[in-house]
Amino acid sequence: MAEFRIEEVPSQNGKIAIVTGANTGLGFETTKGLARTGMKVIMACRDIEKAQTAKGKILKEQPFADLEIMIVDLSRFVSIRKFAGSYLARYKSLDLLVNNAGIMIPPYCKMEDGFESQFGVNYLSHFLLTGLLFDTLEKTPASRIVALASNAHRNATIDFDDLNWEKRKYSPLSAYGQSKLACLVFAFELNRRILGNGFHTKAAAAHPGVSVTELVRHIPKLVMLLGKPVTALLTHSPEKGAMPVLMAALNPDVKGGEYYGPQGYHEWTGKPGLAKSTALANDEALAKRLWDISEKLTGVKYP
Repeated sequence: MAEFRIEEVPSQNGKIAIVTGANTGLGFETTKGLARTGMKVIMACRDIEKAQTAKGKILKEQPFADLEIMIVDLSRFVSIRKFAGSYLARYKSLDLLVNNAGIMIPPYCKMEDGFESQFGVNYLSHFLLTGLLFDTLEKTPASRIVALASNAHRNATIDFDDLNWEKRKYSPLSAYGQSKLACLVFAFELNRRILGNGFHTKAAAAHPGVSVTELVRHIPKLVMLLGKPVTALLTHSPEKGAMPVLMAALNPDVKGGEYYGPQGYHEWTGKPGLAKSTALANDEALAKRLWDISEKLTGVKYP
């Protein structure tokens, strides 16, 4: 596959994308990259003030960027349904959905709908959002869905008997890994179902490698300070971290069911390309079980 360069992407004028968590980190850089191609980007954000600040920063660099803020709180299913309803009332097509927003290793808490926050926000909320928008994605020629996974999926499992960490001692990192494994399993299973039903939408996944963004806010400041010299060597900027996401979203050679990430050591940093996934992430029996449970928990039914 040829090297991906955002500046070589053909004009995307007339196309519409939704990026969740577009005001910061990878979402912000993804939004910048998409806007650069001429695509209209719906910045799906929780905080209106932060979203407006982010929009202003992009417009300062790209005065002609086509950006629109729409508020959604991924910790509340009612907010997701309201967002999807508002979008569908205004727009009849959707070319790209980037399920980017997420939280990482917070203290234990549950979202409004009763789910452990990382599994809920990172995975279930995007499962719901994608399901609500799927018909419109499918009706839009050459549309794509990109799920954000993580290297953390490699050591993760999905505990179907305790998805919400009510029986075990809570491990923030293990819970994060479970949520990101679920995101990757979802992308692969969604692609299988798209192919099986003769649909044309592409579902792919991407991960940023290791990049310091607002996601690390729950890591103790002392740990971050002591690890700063090492961090500088083993991480890359959010701008570079967003490149695999943009590749999955824009590269014409992308196939459904593919997974993109940095190509350097352990896929921590480097230029974007095809990434590796675990056998568990490709386990079709596990995927079907997760899918069935996800439809029950979210109340959304895919075609």
